[in-house]
Formats: sequence, structure tokens, C-alpha cells
Amino acid sequence: MTMLNVDKVDQIAELQQRAYHIRQHALRMGQVQGQGYVGQALGAADLLAVSYFHAMKYQPGNPEWEGRDRFYLSIGHYAIALYAALIEAKIIPLEELETYGADDSRLPMSGMASYTPGMEITGGSLGHGLGIAVGACLGLKQKKSDAFVYNLLSDGELNEGSTWEAVMSASHWKLDNLIAIIDVNNQQADGHSSEILAFEPIVDRWQSFGWYTQRVDGNNMEALLEAFDQARNYKGTCPRVIICDTKMGKGVSFLESREKTHFIRVDEHEWDDALNILTHYGQ
Repeated sequence: MTMLNVDKVDQIAELQQRAYHIRQHALRMGQVQGQGYVGQALGAADLLAVSYFHAMKYQPGNPEWEGRDRFYLSIGHYAIALYAALIEAKIIPLEELETYGADDSRLPMSGMASYTPGMEITGGSLGHGLGIAVGACLGLKQKKSDAFVYNLLSDGELNEGSTWEAVMSASHWKLDNLIAIIDVNNQQADGHSSEILAFEPIVDRWQSFGWYTQRVDGNNMEALLEAFDQARNYKGTCPRVIICDTKMGKGVSFLESREKTHFIRVDEHEWDDALNILTHYGQ
């Protein structure tokens, strides 16, 4: 059994609190509209907490800072999850949460780079984020920048041929400044991702394309910390990928147990129920 030192225990506790707040922000935005891609936000909150409060360098008051690490959200419908992280990171003011999905809001239901501070790319048509990240990494290398690009994509995007073109390109160009993060929750609009188009053996496939590959429990903070550190500090000249197995609806038991949580609509009182359950989960 591995014994954690006090500093690591405190770090994990702080990140767990950040993840709790990200989940809370996402639920509150879902409550504003009465619907949303909340299941994904709850599942991805831990990896977002590690990204924004451990791994990445950025300036909350200056989201366009040239020296920043970039976070590219390939999955546009996960915008509610990224907004929650950006609110927690103080890039977006907390009070804007109440405008989620409203006309003229900076927080549309699908991510739009032209609207939202900290939203680096517009996502919606799936399968393009990794290719954009490849281009950005090439550009950063041309500029002699030491910044990294973190690209969050979904297991459903592994259905897209353009994703695999980007996988090959990143390896060919030896993009060691690229860290892909795959959210494997095994759900998409039409059913279980593994049944729509099988993606296993996912580790072997990414390794065969020349990527430094890790697979972890995406809701285990200690495992995520180690994986993100190893990805960033790996000395090889190749791109890196962290495959994260996550639980849709994590932290809210009645959402975790639902068979289909790709897009969530619940009765009005259930939003308060979800927030109350989450409070107990976060304690």
C-alpha cells in the first residue's frame, strides 16, 4: 500500500474540493435551463480540477496571455463542464452562471470561442478538436513556446476518422507539447459508445500510433494527479494521451444509476435534490 505524504494528502483534498465546486456550478447551470449535458460535467469534474488547479499555467485575469497552456474542448456539448471550471478558476464571474443558455449570454449551451473567455475553440461538430490542437502545437513550436495544449475529447469522437488522422499527424510531427485527455464514459446519444463502434483495445491502439499512453480511473484524484504529472514530465519526443474512465452523473446517486444520462431533464425539485446529494458527497 502506497503511503501519501501530508502535502499530497492536502493537495488531493484541495482538488477534490475544486471538483465539488465544479459539479455544483454545473448543476446550478442545469437548474437555470431545466436541462443540459450535466451528466458529462459531473463525470469530468475531477479531470477538469486537475487540469485547471494543478497541471496548467494561465492567468485568470488575462485569458489571452500568450504564455498560457491551452485547453481545447473538442466536445462542444461539454461546454457546461468547462464553464463550471472557468467559473471556479475565476476566468468567468460566478454571477454569470445564472445566464447559462439565455439569449445574449456568454455561456451558450454549446461552446463558442467568440463568446466566452477561456473557451479556446468552437466545438460542436465532433472529431475536429484534436486536429486543431495538432495545428496549435505546431504553431507553438514555431514560436519556440514552452506552452502545452491539453485537448479533451470523448470516446464517441473515436468514431470519427478525422480524430485518427490527427492521432497520426501528432505522432509524425513528434508533438511532445500535446496532451490529449479522453473521457471514456461509454455513452453517446445513440447508446453505449462501445456498442455503437467498438474502441477497445484503446490503450494498444493509441500506443501503436506512437503516443505515450496512460489509462486511469478518471474519478480518482490521486491517479489523475500522477497521470497528469507523468504526461507533462515524460521525456520522450511524442504526444501524450490520458485515457480517463469516468462515471456519468458522478456525485449524484440517482443520476449515476440512470441508464441514459447523455442529456438530462429532471423535474424542478430534483435539481435541489441533486445539489443536496452532492453536498453530502463532497463532505
